[in-house]
Amino acid sequence: MTSRRNTMWGYVVWLACAASAVHAQSAAQWQVQQAAAEAKADKIMDEASHQKGLLAQYMTMRQAYASDDSPAFRMIFGQYIGWYLSFLGDYPLATQSFSIAQPAQPDDKPSPLESGYAARPALDAIPDLAKNDQIVLLNEAHNVGMTRSLTVALLSRLYQEGFRYFAAETLSQKDTQLQTRGYPIDDSGFYTEEPVYAEMVRTALKLGYKVIAYEATSNVTSADQREAEQARHLYDSVFKQDPHARLVINAGYEHIVKSGGYLGGQSMAEHLYKLTGASMLAIDQTAMYPHPSSQNNHPYYTAVMKQVHPDVPIVFVDAQDKPWSLRSTYDVTVFFPPEKLERGRPTWLTLWGLRQPHLVSGDGCHDHYACLVEARYSNEGPDAIPADRMLLDVTPMTISISGVEAYSSTQGVPSGTLYLRPGSYQISFIVGGDKVLHRDTITVSPPQP
Repeated sequence: MTSRRNTMWGYVVWLACAASAVHAQSAAQWQVQQAAAEAKADKIMDEASHQKGLLAQYMTMRQAYASDDSPAFRMIFGQYIGWYLSFLGDYPLATQSFSIAQPAQPDDKPSPLESGYAARPALDAIPDLAKNDQIVLLNEAHNVGMTRSLTVALLSRLYQEGFRYFAAETLSQKDTQLQTRGYPIDDSGFYTEEPVYAEMVRTALKLGYKVIAYEATSNVTSADQREAEQARHLYDSVFKQDPHARLVINAGYEHIVKSGGYLGGQSMAEHLYKLTGASMLAIDQTAMYPHPSSQNNHPYYTAVMKQVHPDVPIVFVDAQDKPWSLRSTYDVTVFFPPEKLERGRPTWLTLWGLRQPHLVSGDGCHDHYACLVEARYSNEGPDAIPADRMLLDVTPMTISISGVEAYSSTQGVPSGTLYLRPGSYQISFIVGGDKVLHRDTITVSPPQP
């Protein structure tokens, strides 16, 4: 509960403003509805947590979501169910369940298309930009897996530049064996349940990073207290004993802003700077990605996609190698390419070249749906978070986006595509709580040159 509660700081403000504008009700009325919706959502989550297995937990949540279409509940619980949809590998529906529009703002900088900047692949540009920095800060939208995909691919490039510590939001200090075990399990954290997030942590461990859990552990009562405690944990775990350490941090949204107010206080990054004085490169990945409804994309995103046509994440730099950022609170803004789906799953799951698609027949489900298909590395234990998951379901969940019904990306699909690195895997077909109907062992060969 603590990790999930911590993620709610910041979203409450956005939800209140959005709903008040849409439904033209008083702030007091909305606050009452929101409080009731949040209490109901937490009760459902508590009930779901007592179900055995991720699939059973999700099915409890799905039934609750379908039974209440009130705006306050859908806005609160849409975020919760979005997390779980991403855990199950249904990334399109996870993004649709909770989508924050990106309209133009008065403090936006001029478009990079009008200011003498040139586009560069983010995988090449960011390590160059970070050469002289001690800390690299990368953010993400927690239910949008695409916004953490680039971070996985960047880790090896940043390691080559001398970065040796990696910290990720909501990793649990209680998992004291993570570093020696080499892969995350259910008890490793909250977002680590999502396979791409788990792959981020696993990749850092395999490369040789020291992985740091920095989440606030005391009973914080404000956002600023949480941010300050996170910064203290980072300082104590890294810089207190290694003042010249180079650290990569993955966090959500505005935890990484370098200046300006943050929910009545300061961000984790601001608190960390006060403790260390270390040079920081803050990279925003939450403003320029494709939204379920194109009208919610930032106008700059639409213009850049139309003119540049990228097929990989890009950033903009000028002739002096100074990066472009939408707002001054960050140093760099990443533009993600439009999402492409194959068999209902996004192709960015290749993690920009690290993995490849592998078709898996749904025969192992034995006509039992919903059916969860999981791929674990053969050299990891059965407790490992899978390298990839997908949910095959002939009775899809629906999410209403701007009055349009969006369906689960796996509806009626008897087979699907997992995205995996070359290697050996055990594939499990799971129904009900955690009943395994069938297992296979597969080998994914390296791509042919």
